[in-house]
Amino acid sequence: MPKVTYIDVDGTRYDCEVASGLSVMEGAVNNGVPGILAICGGSCACSTCHAYIDDAWAERVGGPNDIEDATLDLANERKPTSRLTCQVQITDAMDGLVVHVAKND
Repeated sequence: MPKVTYIDVDGTRYDCEVASGLSVMEGAVNNGVPGILAICGGSCACSTCHAYIDDAWAERVGGPNDIEDATLDLANERKPTSRLTCQVQITDAMDGLVVHVAKND
């Protein structure tokens, strides 16, 4: 099972095992990572699961599609590595992924 490290806004690390096929958001919610609110439940409609993909992983994870890109316009402090974690699906190749939780209100 791939390991994902979530780093919250205070710098606390959460090293979690997340099954392939789940989203990064589902992994965070299942493991009690604070800051991933996921109000819309993963439908790419609210930006409350906004996070930054670590620079070392950004190219491998890839960028948002057009719908996610438009929804990210609602996010606080959008950056080039911003993603909605509900739209990033975990694969075995993502073992070691690092995700920085954004300040989601």
